[in-house]
Amino acid sequence: MTAPVFLVDPAALTGSPARIALTGPEGRHAVSVRRLRPGEEIVLSDGAGRGALGTVAAVEGKDTLEVDVHEVRDEPEPACRITVVQALPKGDRGELAVETMTEAGVDTIVPWPAARCVTQWRGERGDKSLTKWRATAREAAKQARRLRFPEVTGPMTTPQVAALLAAADFAGVLHEEGAAPLATAPLPPTGTLVLVVGPEGGIAPDELTAFGSAGAPAYRLGPTVLRTSTAGVAATALLLTRTGRWG
Repeated sequence: MTAPVFLVDPAALTGSPARIALTGPEGRHAVSVRRLRPGEEIVLSDGAGRGALGTVAAVEGKDTLEVDVHEVRDEPEPACRITVVQALPKGDRGELAVETMTEAGVDTIVPWPAARCVTQWRGERGDKSLTKWRATAREAAKQARRLRFPEVTGPMTTPQVAALLAAADFAGVLHEEGAAPLATAPLPPTGTLVLVVGPEGGIAPDELTAFGSAGAPAYRLGPTVLRTSTAGVAATALLLTRTGRWG
């Protein structure tokens, strides 16, 4: 069985640690939910590219594991980083989008309350929704055995998204009426790739105009129209393949 991944404070992985204590919520999950026992393999990650492969040495109480470290690994930052600007879907489809994109390998997810989004994040509800997206990304990254966890930013307005697109090395908007397929779009060898996924109701004309002016033309994925909750993972997989991160 593949060793499970648990998140630790970056300070715990500084230098070449011989033993690390896994405590708090992560330790409680390892002890009380996963029921890890001495001798089992485990991976500890800081979520920023550094991880330690080790073996459970001891279990203390209900929330602490002592881990003997065998190897510390550093995963380099990818040459091409993928950011998906995700319009807010209805219900739990937002968490589905975050989960699948994280498992695929997206680097940054930007929540976007587009004009035609049925769901809008406001006040306490918005804070709870953002917390849920971040928790979903964290758990999906652990499930996928990632050492680099994706960033889920705060929600961005349309002008903020336009600025993000203008600063990218490659920018595009997924749209069923895009003139060119994303599969043939010219990509840089390095840098930041930013894609916009619109809401179920479609991207409003003024939003398309703003993004086009920022240097992000419309691209199509294929002959079918995907839901907003699945378009992002399909596009991420395509870009991962084209940039050599998958292969």
